[in-house]
Amino acid sequence: MKLDIVKNRFIFLALSAILLLPGIAAMIYSTITYPTHTPLKVGIDYTGGTTLQYGVKEAISNDKLSDVRQALEKGGIDNPYLQIINVNSQQDTELKSILSIRTKFIEEGSADQDKITNIIDSEFTSPQLVQVSSVGPTLGMELFKNSMIALSLALLGIVAYLTIRFQFDYALAAILGLVHDALFVCGIFSILGLLYDVQIDALFVTALLTVIGFSVHDTIVVFDRVRENLKYYSKKMTFGEIMNASINQTLARSINTSLTTLITLLALYFLGGVTTRDFVLAMILGIAIGTYSSIFFCSTLVDIWEDKKKSDKAAAV
Repeated sequence: MKLDIVKNRFIFLALSAILLLPGIAAMIYSTITYPTHTPLKVGIDYTGGTTLQYGVKEAISNDKLSDVRQALEKGGIDNPYLQIINVNSQQDTELKSILSIRTKFIEEGSADQDKITNIIDSEFTSPQLVQVSSVGPTLGMELFKNSMIALSLALLGIVAYLTIRFQFDYALAAILGLVHDALFVCGIFSILGLLYDVQIDALFVTALLTVIGFSVHDTIVVFDRVRENLKYYSKKMTFGEIMNASINQTLARSINTSLTTLITLLALYFLGGVTTRDFVLAMILGIAIGTYSSIFFCSTLVDIWEDKKKSDKAAAV
C-alpha cells in the first residue's frame, strides 16, 4: 500500500500545528514567568553554579547514586546533578571513586556547602572534599550565547549546502523542517520544565545539533530521489505524483534507519545513567519528529510551493 502524502498534505500540516502549539504556548509562558526570561528552564551551565567533588574509598553503583541524589533533594539542595568519576587504579591513593555534585551557585564554606558535606558524610565512609569550583552567571550567559551562535551557524551552513545541492525552495523547506523539529523538542522540554522542573544544559544543545544533522540527512535522501525522478518522469507525471512516488521509495529506508537508532536510544534511556537521561530523551524526541517532518512536512511544503509556481505561470499566460 502506497501513502498519498500530497492528497492529505493539509492534514499533516494541521497535525504539525497540533504537535507544536502546546510547546510554543509553554515557552511563551516560561519566558514571562521565569526570572531568567528564557523559554526553557536553564541549568547551572547557563545560570552559573558550583561543582563539589568528593573522593570516596568505595565503588559507587547507580543505585547508590540515586540514593545520594534523593538525600540531597530531601536536604534542600535543588536539582543536584551527580556524576561518578572513576579513579585510575595505578594512582597511589586509597580513593576508588570521585563523586561530582553540581548545584546552584554557593559560597565556599557556606551553610549550603556544609549541608552537602554532612549528607555525603552520612552516605559514605570518610569521604574527602577534593575540589570546589564555581561558574559565575556571567560565564553561564556567555556559554548560552555561544550555544545560540553554534545553532545559527549550523542552520546557515545547511541553507548554503542545500541551495547549492538543490535550489533555494528545497533549502527553505528543509530549514523550516529543522525549525519544526527544534520547536517540538524545545516545547516538550519547556513543558517538562514547568511540570517536573527539568532543566537544560550544554548537553541539550549537543542533542539539538545532532538531531538537526540527522533530520536534514533524512530530508536530503527524499529530495535526492525527487530530483532523480524529475529527470525521467517530469513529462509523464505531475510534480505531486513524483513527490508521492519518491517518498514511498525512500519510506522503508527512513523508518528502518530511525527505528534502529531509536531502539538503541531507548535502551540507553531505560538502562543508562540518570545523568544522561535528559540528553537521550532529547535525542529520542528529535529523531522521531525529524523522521516525521522529512516525510510529511518538508515534502508537502515543496509540493505546495510547486503548485503555487504552476498557478502563477498559468495566471501570467
